[in-house]
Amino acid sequence: MRNVLVVISGPSGVGKGTLVDLLLAEDNDLVESVSCTTRAPRAGEVNGREYFFITQSEFRNRIAENDFLEYDEHFGNYYGTPRSFVERQLRSKSVVLEIDVVGALNAKRLMPESAVLVMVTPPSLEELERRLSGRGSEGEEALRERMRRVRYELDQAPLYDYVVVNDDLQRTKREIQEIIRKEKEKQI
Repeated sequence: MRNVLVVISGPSGVGKGTLVDLLLAEDNDLVESVSCTTRAPRAGEVNGREYFFITQSEFRNRIAENDFLEYDEHFGNYYGTPRSFVERQLRSKSVVLEIDVVGALNAKRLMPESAVLVMVTPPSLEELERRLSGRGSEGEEALRERMRRVRYELDQAPLYDYVVVNDDLQRTKREIQEIIRKEKEKQI
C-alpha cells in the first residue's frame, strides 16, 4: 500500500476540523501536516506541534527554494505547508492537510501522484448559513462576505477528486476513511 496526502477543503463551518480530528483519532497510520508560520508562538504552543515557528527571512528563503506546497500571508505573518515535511512524513504514513481551495489545487499540482483532494460540502447553503450565523461571531455584512466566499469555494468542487456532503458527521468520516483506504490501495 502507498501513503497518500489527503487534502481536506471546504467552506468555513462545514466541519473540516472536526472531521480531521476524528480521522486522526481512529487511524494510527495518518498524521496531520504541521505548517510553518512567522508569527510568534502563543502560550502553550510548542514548535513542531502546532506550527514550525520560523523567521520572515527563513520563510522567504523557503519560498525561493519552492519548499511550500502552499502559503499565504495574514495580518503581516506568513503561513505555509512545508513540502519537505510532508514528503518526509509520507515515507512512513499518510498525511492529512486541511487547507483552502487555492492551496489544495497547488498541492495537487506539486504532488500529483500523492495528493488526493477531498471537498467537504454542507447539505445546503441555507444550512451552512444557519451554522455560521449560529456562531454569533460576525455581523450581517461579514456573514454576507463569507457566503460569497463559500459560493466561490463550492464552484471549485469539480476540480477535486472527491466531494463529500457533511450531513452526518460519523457517516462523512466513514466516507472519507473509505476514500483513504481506496486511494492507498491504488497502483500508480
